[in-house]
Amino acid sequence: MNKTELIAAMAENADLSRKDAEAALKAFVEVVTDAMKKDDKVQLVGFGTFEVAERPEREGRNPQTGETMKIKASRNPKFKPGKALKDALN
Repeated sequence: MNKTELIAAMAENADLSRKDAEAALKAFVEVVTDAMKKDDKVQLVGFGTFEVAERPEREGRNPQTGETMKIKASRNPKFKPGKALKDALN
């Protein structure tokens, strides 16, 4: 499912116009992104948790040359599914 299909499905399920569903999806993405930038986690009970994972600086290898190199520390988004979502899939 791509973004357009998701917006259409949201509009149908919530009895909204596509424009309203698109605005709601955009607002959700912006709120989650802003919260994660502030190191807050967004927890939706039953669905899951969006949070930031810190990755420390580490040493890696260039696969073409075998030369060692430093890989910078980074912050990456992480999603941990909730129990209800896991149960729905199994």
